[in-house]
Order: sequence, then C-alpha cells, then structure tokens
Amino acid sequence: MNHLKTFGILLGATLSMTSVAQKHFTLGAYGEAVASRNFYSDHFNRYQFPEKYKDDPTHGRFDLPHIAVNMGYDFGHGWTMGMEIEFEHGGTESAVEVDADESGEYEAEVEKGGEVALEQFWIQKSFSKALNLRAGEIVVPVGQTNKYHMPTEFFTVYRPEGENSILPCTWHQTGVALWGRASDWRYELQFLSGLDSERFGASSFVHYGANSIYEFKIANSYAGAIRIDNYSVPGLRLSLSGYYGHTFNNTMRAHSAEKYKDCTGALAIGAFDFMLNRWGLIVRGNIDYAHLSDASLITTFNNSFPKHSSQDGSPSKRQPVGSNALDYAIETGYDILPLLTCKSRPDQKLYIFGRYEYYNPMEAGDNKVTYEWCQKRVWTVGLNYCPTKEIVVKGEYSHRGFTSQYNPEPAINLGIAFSGWLL
Repeated sequence: MNHLKTFGILLGATLSMTSVAQKHFTLGAYGEAVASRNFYSDHFNRYQFPEKYKDDPTHGRFDLPHIAVNMGYDFGHGWTMGMEIEFEHGGTESAVEVDADESGEYEAEVEKGGEVALEQFWIQKSFSKALNLRAGEIVVPVGQTNKYHMPTEFFTVYRPEGENSILPCTWHQTGVALWGRASDWRYELQFLSGLDSERFGASSFVHYGANSIYEFKIANSYAGAIRIDNYSVPGLRLSLSGYYGHTFNNTMRAHSAEKYKDCTGALAIGAFDFMLNRWGLIVRGNIDYAHLSDASLITTFNNSFPKHSSQDGSPSKRQPVGSNALDYAIETGYDILPLLTCKSRPDQKLYIFGRYEYYNPMEAGDNKVTYEWCQKRVWTVGLNYCPTKEIVVKGEYSHRGFTSQYNPEPAINLGIAFSGWLL
C-alpha cells in the first residue's frame, strides 16, 4: 500500500508539473501547399527575346512555399521566449549513397531543393503592456507582408508579389526591439545590422540583402526600423513603417579605390499599409517606396567581381541596381457565404476577391530603360473558402502584365493553407 501511495503521489506530481509546463508552453504552425499552371514560357531569356518565346508551351508546378513551426515559453516574471523554424519549398534533402557504377564509391547527392531557416529566436522582458524589450532573431515589420505573412492574412495563393520582390520577405535579422501598445496605438523600434549591397539585384532590389553566406551576419554598419499602428476606428488598422541604414561596406571584402571612399549605399524605405475588416468586407492596401543612394557606384562595384562566382565565392549577382523602387497594391474581398446559405457558422467564410498590384525594383536608375521588364502589373481574381478560421482553400486567376514589347504572364493557382496555435 505504501508503494502504491508513493506511486500515486509521484504520478500526481508529474501530471501537475506537466499541466504547469503546458500552461507555459505554446506551439503553433502555418503552412501552404499550392499547384500552378502558368500559361507562358519559363525560359530564362524570355525577357531578352520575347518574340522567340511567345508561343512556348505552358508549364505547371506543385510546391510547398512555406511550412513553419512556432514555439514559445513563458518563464514567468515577464520573461518569455519565442522561436520559428521555417521550411521553404519543402526544405532540403541530401544523402550519401554507394554508387554501383563508380566502383562502390561513396557519393553525396542533393535530393531536394529548398531552404531551412531559423526565422525567429528571441528572449523578451515585458515590463508592461506598453513596454516590452525583445532581443534575438526578430521579424523586421516594414511593409504589410513582413508584418502579416501568415497564409490566412492575404487572399492570393502566393505571398503578394511586390513586397516579396523588392524587400526582404519574411524579413528577419538579429537585433533588439522595443515595442508596446497603449490605448489605440502600437509602436515598435528596432536596432539592426545593415543590409549587404553585394546581394542587391536588378529584379530583386534589396530582397537578398538581409541574407549572409557566412556563419554570422556582418555588422560593419547599423540600421534602424520603426512601425506605428493605429486602431482608433473599429475594424480599421492604419500603419506606417520605415527603415534606414548604410549598406555598401557591410561585407568581408575590403575596397581601397578612391572612387568608393564616400560611398555609403544609404537605404531609406517608407511604407504605409491598412486593413479594413467590417460588414463581411476585407480591404487591404499598401504602398512602399525605397531610395538607395550611390546605386551607380554599387552597380560598378558588384560588376567588378569575376564573372563566375566559383572563382571568388562572391554572393554578388553582378547586376545593375536601381536607385528607387516602388510597390503599391490593393485587394478587396467580400464574404458571400451568408448570401448562399443561412446555416454557416460564424467562423466559416467564402470570400470572392480581387487584387491589383504594381511594382518596379527599377523605378529609377541608370538602367531603367534596359530593364523595363522589371516593371510589372498584376491583376488577380479568385475565391477563399475558410471552413474554420485556421484553414483556407484558395483558387485564383492572375495576369502579370508588362509594357507592350513583353509577353503577358497569366496563371491559374490553387492552394490550401493553415495557420494557428496548436497549444
């Protein structure tokens, strides 16, 4: 009996500790699976010789754009931890095999492409609702998509093209953030390392600038980001965000040429976005404008690398970089399910939506005319069915248009996605 009593006490204590741990531990995830049929050529030269590839056959794709796992823990006394691991395009796979055709030699092979990244890892101390200090790998909330990148937070099957093309997305860097909310206002201030101008490109602008090929992120230059949100009107959010930092000397490669002496590659980004969610209607919109100083010098410097990256290991794309980039977009969706049935649940939705977007990473610069194909306009119409608030089934027709000398790029995309907290 004493043994049974002791076992009962231990079991009770274990269950109690497990219950306490579960109260402090949170687990979430989001993910997307998509299928596309693209009614245009996928040849890499289709913009250089559009007439040659005008009648190319269509092509299709299946993909897992983003699968992520979120974990958090509350240590008590205002101390919390959060982290996110993301698998892009199914992650990466490699294996070592014994090759029967090569005398039994061991061979390492890449079996699947994709990326695995630790997108968030931070420790936070909360002093009050209005004052929180966070340090570690954090999301930089510049623009609408970086702040709201869950697949249930936009209508399109893929993440919105414009911000995903000209800005790092999802933009995450190691840094320090001060944030909080008071009444109808939320603010966030961040201190970060600068971007790397060697990774800038013609069609991507500064998209790859937050990445690093090293085991660490170089911080020769520093940067700051800010975001302010207002919720004064019920159902409406208005947001301003911005970024400023130097990008040119944020690399391992030293440069001593006199012409680069005063080059800083100062990058300034300003963004406005909003969302209205009332009366069965969701309207989202954004505008982002970025200016990069010394764009011509950065172009010259990046083009000075050897032509083949294997000769120097450089991450440079060796492409011209625009001095200005612009993106603006608006999308509207209306829940038509109440018009079709009176038996739907409150969390069940069927949105019919439309979206228009313009973006150009070469809005201004020395090579603007040469790279006119960088200027894109995208029209999208489709449906989002939400059987619950965590799951969405998406279908759409999109049309990417250019100036008249380039071929349009229509596509049909289908997707299913989820986003939510599991514990």
